[in-house]
Amino acid sequence: MRTKSGRGDVLLVCMVLFLVVFGLAVLYSTGSYNGSVRFGDAFYYMKKQFFAAALGMLAMYLISCMDYHIFEKYAIAAYLISLALSTLVLFAGNAYNGSRRWLSLGPLSFQPSEFAKLAVILFLARMVGRQKKKRNSFLNLVFVIALVLPIVALVGTNNLSTAIIILGIAVIVVFVSDKRYMQFVWIAAAGAGMMALFLGMESYRLERIAIWKNPEAYEKGYQTIQGLYAIGSGGLFGRGFGESIQKLGFVPEAQNDMIFSIICEELGFVGATILMLVFLVLIWRFMVIAVHAPDLFGSLIAAGAMGHIAIQVILNVAVVTNTIPNTGITLPFISYGGTSVLFLLSEMGLVLAVSRWQSEKKCI
Repeated sequence: MRTKSGRGDVLLVCMVLFLVVFGLAVLYSTGSYNGSVRFGDAFYYMKKQFFAAALGMLAMYLISCMDYHIFEKYAIAAYLISLALSTLVLFAGNAYNGSRRWLSLGPLSFQPSEFAKLAVILFLARMVGRQKKKRNSFLNLVFVIALVLPIVALVGTNNLSTAIIILGIAVIVVFVSDKRYMQFVWIAAAGAGMMALFLGMESYRLERIAIWKNPEAYEKGYQTIQGLYAIGSGGLFGRGFGESIQKLGFVPEAQNDMIFSIICEELGFVGATILMLVFLVLIWRFMVIAVHAPDLFGSLIAAGAMGHIAIQVILNVAVVTNTIPNTGITLPFISYGGTSVLFLLSEMGLVLAVSRWQSEKKCI
């Protein structure tokens, strides 16, 4: 039995609002130099992000007020649209820094891969939720994961990091719906083998591994080295907000993938730790909502969002600290990217819609 709650998860809303406001402030601090040099406007990046965030907040509110079961009807259509858009970007997409990831609609441009993350969550929640009797079958598990391989392959052509996130979301959604865990060992082994094969197909991917192992020996290791300098110079409490030196052209495109290094430089280890704690609280709320969702569809939506945010945060911080090879991945709600913020907030609205419904279990 399910009952409708009067409001969404208040703590989740607070964490999302904090991340959005904090992200805008940090983006201004980080992107003011590049904005002034390239566009003659220190507020250039922040204004564009603010516009996307405003649209995202509106979308989050509207979606949170809806019955999330409505989206189950359109899950397959959303997935097919994401396939079509990801195919279109290969032929008609705009290239930036050597990667073809954007589609243009007049003066606006967006990344179909960001929409694909949300579409995959809805699609898998529907497919897994409707296969009650077959859900614990190993062959069915493989079949469900295989359903998302086309979008993984299409996105991975130009955006390996996002492809990894989408595949990770799929594995987590299937994992939380299955009572048996040992079979995932075989899936992990197969995934590792496929990843090794995929990396070997392009020489630049192998080059990234070489740069990761010894960034000083390669010109392309410059960004990684400068990011590590920024982290190290921040110390315990940082230089102070707006006082970063590395953002003054030393860390290339500091407002994008490497923004966490500037946060460490300006706010120090303490500030970076507080930010990670906020993300942990956000992920915890996803888990609570998933546990108390009245049905499997709602539970898997929350679990998918949990996997999405957790994987993306872990990968971004790991890249910035040179724990893994550079994959070009953004920090959720913080890094510059209007498409990312818009669809992230829409995804939060979907989770909030789930939180407005609850089972008879007592909510935390």
